[in-house]
Amino acid sequence: MDRFRLDAHVKVLNDRVVERAKEREIDAVVYAPHFRRLPEIRSRAERFSDPELLVVPGREVFTGDWRNRKHVLAVGLSEPVPDFITLEGAIAEFDRQNAVVLAPHPEFATVSLEAHDLRAHGDRIHGIEVCNTKYLEPHGERSRELAREFDLPPFGSSYAHLPGSVGEIWTAFGRDFGTAEGIVEALREGVPRGVYRRSGPDHRLRCAAEFAHLFYENSWGKIDRLFLSGTEPTHPDHIAYEGRFDGVKVY
Repeated sequence: MDRFRLDAHVKVLNDRVVERAKEREIDAVVYAPHFRRLPEIRSRAERFSDPELLVVPGREVFTGDWRNRKHVLAVGLSEPVPDFITLEGAIAEFDRQNAVVLAPHPEFATVSLEAHDLRAHGDRIHGIEVCNTKYLEPHGERSRELAREFDLPPFGSSYAHLPGSVGEIWTAFGRDFGTAEGIVEALREGVPRGVYRRSGPDHRLRCAAEFAHLFYENSWGKIDRLFLSGTEPTHPDHIAYEGRFDGVKVY
């Protein structure tokens, strides 16, 4: 089963990340940073891909407003999708583009899809995250319950916001995928996989560092400084979206 290792969700990408991924024998990562447009993500993914590590571009879209935010991970997008649109609007756009839709960290830290969201949109969701470095044991147990309840394929990732965390958790497949398109199709088809994690004191320290970083990542002050003015790259009012999302924007 452990023939091909995918770290299915990382937020950072640089030389150190690539080096760490290779040290961990990771074959591919999904690079999905916050508040970056798809062309920039694609360009960076291509820059850091090589024969030993495939970088797959993705978008974790920030749906809803600040008080009712839901993160949704899309892979295989053909066109950019902004943040701060309704969940229904995002799902509809992913469906139009035939993108793979994944539920990262469900019911976690007030930024996630909940059971009622999975029930409403389960027919358009291709996988659910059951393990990442920010999870405590109850989070993992709940995610596994949701995966069973809604019969969704599991996946695991480092959910790395810090370069040293890449490859701490991965999704393993029994066959190789030579291209980003091959990985997208495997996720779409629900190809059998396993979820694994490293162990030991260093792993626990990495997880603790990621959990501590969570409080910074989700602070209102950071979002307020970065976003909501309408000029940022993934705001729905940005000129790049040509008003296409006016009907589903929340800011």
